[in-house]
Amino acid sequence: MDTLPDNQRLRSDSTSSSVSQGSKSKMVLRQRLSQLLTCIEDLSSDDEASEEVSRSLDEAFQLCGRFTPTDAFRLHIVTWNVGTAEPPEDVSSLLQVDLQPLTDLYMIGLQEVNATPVRFISDLISDDSWSHAFMDTLAPRGFVKVTSVRMQGLLLLFFAKQFHLPYIRNIQTTYTRTGMFGYWGNKGGVSVRFSFYGHMVCFLNCHLTAHMNNALQRVDEFEYILEAQDFDIYDTPRVRDHKVVFWFGDLNFRIADHGLHFLRSSINSGRLNLLWSKDQLLMMKKKEPFLQEFDEGPLNFQPTYKFDRNSDTYDTSAPKTWLHFDGKRRKPAWTDRILWRIKPNPLPSEDDDKKASTSTDGEPDKFPLLVTEDKYTSDMSYGVSDHKPVIAAFTLELRKVSDTPLVHVSPVGVWSADQDALFTYTVQEDFMSSTWDWIGLYKDGFKSASDYETFVWVRENELPETNEVIQRSVDKDEIPLLGGQYVLGYYSTNMQTIIGLSTSFQILESKRAVMEGLVPEDINGLNK
Repeated sequence: MDTLPDNQRLRSDSTSSSVSQGSKSKMVLRQRLSQLLTCIEDLSSDDEASEEVSRSLDEAFQLCGRFTPTDAFRLHIVTWNVGTAEPPEDVSSLLQVDLQPLTDLYMIGLQEVNATPVRFISDLISDDSWSHAFMDTLAPRGFVKVTSVRMQGLLLLFFAKQFHLPYIRNIQTTYTRTGMFGYWGNKGGVSVRFSFYGHMVCFLNCHLTAHMNNALQRVDEFEYILEAQDFDIYDTPRVRDHKVVFWFGDLNFRIADHGLHFLRSSINSGRLNLLWSKDQLLMMKKKEPFLQEFDEGPLNFQPTYKFDRNSDTYDTSAPKTWLHFDGKRRKPAWTDRILWRIKPNPLPSEDDDKKASTSTDGEPDKFPLLVTEDKYTSDMSYGVSDHKPVIAAFTLELRKVSDTPLVHVSPVGVWSADQDALFTYTVQEDFMSSTWDWIGLYKDGFKSASDYETFVWVRENELPETNEVIQRSVDKDEIPLLGGQYVLGYYSTNMQTIIGLSTSFQILESKRAVMEGLVPEDINGLNK
């Protein structure tokens, strides 16, 4: 079987969209170094040469620096058609929570979450059971649910390490229906976009139309979703305007032509490569230029559909002949996929060539983002659905465009429920603040922005000035009696996220807790 070695990884970067662009950059670097060597030869006879040496060195190092991101972050993506099932008791294996290096961001895309009318309305009032399962697993490990978006059975969940929250900004979600000619949301796409340390990224979870003969319709649906979804962000109004787009879900592409016996024989013998040439998505990528912009790792895992539930056995159900069913068992297929796209650099026009001496549009990105896929596989241990979940792990290497929290929040003095407590907040960079913003008190391990113990509105009579220190108080009756470790978080209503976090601090156990019998009284070191 022709497979990639385990240590070989797929890499894409935002500094180039083709080999020729990378070669051009190397050529420019060689030119700078050649100029430097010439200057060194003339250094002893020309005093001005020393300045030229310095300039050439600066340009060379700047050029090198543009391709050397300084920070790396781990992203874990899950896609799973859960077939209306309830979540399993343990999802830690799916999330690979103990994987080293530890994950920074989780993006979880589900399809066919139970969306019966009564259940859907119930989930609108409080989080659905799948959201609770992931929050209960990730919150104790320091992850916070940043946002989520749902359209009937399609659900997209975004979690991040707590300390990243101030640098995740401009969050927006949207959805697009494609079922029943665009009037029904059983098929379509849901997405979330945001700025991560200043880099614009977008995640799109899709459930496309089913059945073998609808490959072209699936392509049309995806193209429609890309064009239809828009965001209220001036420089990234469309999905493809983002620096990086991750596309995943139950894309429903099948394996064409091969019969059921050949498919199962190839899978059982581990010769998956025999099936790649007839995978509909790979075939469509050869025909559709916009699909060619998306990268995908090798399909070195078993097709993830269709299985008998609670087993590793492919579909053994009785053939169906009702309505449009063809009376055959479902053939295995890689319906569940994870792909990504780096925004291509625009091709220079004739006008650009004329302006080349003054324009910097053609220069490499000063803040590149490199995407490396470290893992692409399925998790065969879960059987609650007729699909197996697919996971992908990525490393995002980037140079931070912004690394200062918009708001600094800090507790003042000792906190306990025996007295009112004080804190300060300071706007460090200008942003669209609102008198509807608030500061929440969160227990360490909180699940989401709404999982606060109490909150205080920001100053309401006037908006803050930059670097102005503003003091607010928390009523003692709102402070937890038993104390513990807590953080303060500034929530921006306009940005829909926490944009400032204090360091973790201790709230002391209140004397009232002893008086009310919540804890035993400690006398001379003995509990009474």
